[in-house]
Amino acid sequence: MKIRTAIFGVYVAASALGFAVLMGFILKEVRPRYVESMRRTLADTAALLAVILEEELARVPEADLAGTWRGNPGALERASGTLRVYVTDTKGIVTFDSAGGAAVGMDYTRRPEMAAYFESNYDAGDNVDLVRGELRVTAPVRRDGSVVGLVGVARSLSSVTEAILRARLRLVAGGLAVAVLMTAAGWWIAAKLTHSLERLTAYAEAVRDGREARPPASRASEVAALAQAFEEMRVALEGKAYVERYTQALAHEVKAPLSAIRGAAELLQEELPPEERARFLGHLRSESERIQTIVERMLRLAALEARRELEDAECVALQDVVTEAIEALRPVWTTRGLDVRVDAAAGERVEARGEAFLLVQAVVNLLQNAIEFSPSGGVVMVRLETEKTGAGGRIRVVIEDQGPGVPQFARERIFERFYSLPRPFTERKSTGLGLSFVREIAGLHGGSVEVMNRAEGGARAVLTLPMA
Repeated sequence: MKIRTAIFGVYVAASALGFAVLMGFILKEVRPRYVESMRRTLADTAALLAVILEEELARVPEADLAGTWRGNPGALERASGTLRVYVTDTKGIVTFDSAGGAAVGMDYTRRPEMAAYFESNYDAGDNVDLVRGELRVTAPVRRDGSVVGLVGVARSLSSVTEAILRARLRLVAGGLAVAVLMTAAGWWIAAKLTHSLERLTAYAEAVRDGREARPPASRASEVAALAQAFEEMRVALEGKAYVERYTQALAHEVKAPLSAIRGAAELLQEELPPEERARFLGHLRSESERIQTIVERMLRLAALEARRELEDAECVALQDVVTEAIEALRPVWTTRGLDVRVDAAAGERVEARGEAFLLVQAVVNLLQNAIEFSPSGGVVMVRLETEKTGAGGRIRVVIEDQGPGVPQFARERIFERFYSLPRPFTERKSTGLGLSFVREIAGLHGGSVEVMNRAEGGARAVLTLPMA
């Protein structure tokens, strides 16, 4: 299970539980709140009617309570409407009922259990009754300070059922809308929390696979600290592996020349003819020069690999780089009887941003490989190609030779350090660091390098750089 799904599931489950409890409580309280609101309205109405009756009794001393209502039908109609108005004597016996006198003679003595219900929920007074789905509220009517009866107002609770249903439906609809928003917010939160972890995982996988990668940035301090720790661990492990790899490679490459030097030195201790002595001295000189070349190139490659960015970068004309590289190797290719040609159709002046010295070294290494694998009298072609894109463009330095090409078994290894193929005409190998050096230079400039075989024979090396 993905951590995003787990976070989202826990969030939704906890939110749903809390939301269900809250909505259940709210929906349960809708009916009592409506009833309480109706009770307060009925209480105010009963109190108002009691005042009207007291004024009427004071105006007509001989009138009785029930007769006052019966003699004032206009007030009765205005007071009743959806309400039922009734009058009881002091004992709770109904003496007047606006609903056609249906309850006259009935005992409306208040029920204590209903009083307890209202008092526990709304702190109501003792003038409330709830009988057979009808809410009744009474108010005392006084004459000369004495209670002569009660006036009551009643309303069926079924009359508010529709209003309660509408209120509950509105609450449910609002609750569902809030639930949808909370679910979307939960997914967004889970995605934001796990996105940084996913980028961190991608970074770790890139490091594991040996691909170029940068630690992901994050506003979450914990994730940023974890990314920094991964980067520091990667640098430390790479540094350790780098030293081990270089030590092993250096020991492997120097082992053969040292053996040759040791053997020649042992033979020189004996009495040898001058010709043999001169030959062994030549071996000593050539093998020591080979060791020196390996060490120097390793130091240059190590220094280049340790860099993370360009120094003194500038806009460099690739035509000038190619010209300088060809001129640097002129003694080599003229001695071999080769012809190094620059495609005259290279076009307009093209520039790449970088270090001129390193770019010249890259082209020199590629050109030197092409020269060493070309047959005497052959042609090495150098040309520049450009490709325009929306983001700028790319420049390709293409070097083609007429040699035997790259064998199938070596195509995946030619960029490995110290891997070298024997030159077809001398059977000697190079240090095997040239193409590794070119690859590091290309990567430092944001480019790439590849070597492939040509369909018509020979090899093609392509150095690709971003256009300035």
